[in-house]
Amino acid sequence: MAKKNKKNEQLPEGMSRRQAKLAARAAERAALEKDPRPYGGLAAESQLVALQEFVPSAVAKLAVKGFDRDVYVATVLPGASAALIRDEQFGGDAFVGLQVQSHSHNPGRDLAFALNWVKNHQPGDTLASTVADGSQPALADLLEADAVLDIDVHQDFAWWMPEGAQITPQVAQSLQMANDSVIESHRVGVEAGITGTAFWANAGGGKAHIRWVRPNDDESAFLAALARVAARGELNLGEGTKFAGVFRTHGLIAPVFDLRPEVAHDSYESELARVDQALAAEISNDAQLSANERKQLENIKSRQVTLR
Repeated sequence: MAKKNKKNEQLPEGMSRRQAKLAARAAERAALEKDPRPYGGLAAESQLVALQEFVPSAVAKLAVKGFDRDVYVATVLPGASAALIRDEQFGGDAFVGLQVQSHSHNPGRDLAFALNWVKNHQPGDTLASTVADGSQPALADLLEADAVLDIDVHQDFAWWMPEGAQITPQVAQSLQMANDSVIESHRVGVEAGITGTAFWANAGGGKAHIRWVRPNDDESAFLAALARVAARGELNLGEGTKFAGVFRTHGLIAPVFDLRPEVAHDSYESELARVDQALAAEISNDAQLSANERKQLENIKSRQVTLR
């Protein structure tokens, strides 16, 4: 095999061969690093995490900078693809997916990659893989940082098909299979104005759940607040409910509550507000935990489940 001709090697302007090699290695290391909070800095952080991890079928319009078409973020797109742009006859709107078939360990970069793809492609195009390759801008350069999402939750995937689109038998079968996988889900806590994003879901098995994604910057302080509220017997959402533990995902903590499935999803607003206020009052409490509170803290830590 012929040796590489170093004289013809293209180097970045102003860099020696050694400097270029070091820069390439640094870029490779950066690509392998996992972002501790992939959606950090966005007002919609807890919403994006909830949609990616806990919600079967939902869509929300994104506030994207400098785009000439409407862009929506979705939980799942047809074929678990990363992005698609509808044909002009169906409006030409673009959709990017969070729950995708192919992804990297940095979902924020993957989302930026998909959004950048949308900006540079045409109606009718589909992006299968969302694995970021470093060509994408930072997510903060694409999304309005202070924008929150108006989430439209669905109990099926009928929204996949724009009005008037022809549904072939193959598409109908795929759509039915997707619909069969959906569990009933509803966003809760909006009327109560709670911190973060909470979703009620009935997965069967005799229990329903509320998973509550909290955008807290100080994890230790939040866990201690949970322990203090639990020690008072107040870490529940009313009769017939109990605190089940916490998920840790994408740098955030999501408390989980077990519920009776026959109780309506919208009946927990006042209890969510009560717990939210109790936690807010304790997060800034830097006093030493009591023996009972320490016991509760250890119990909470033992029931943590880390996603991804």
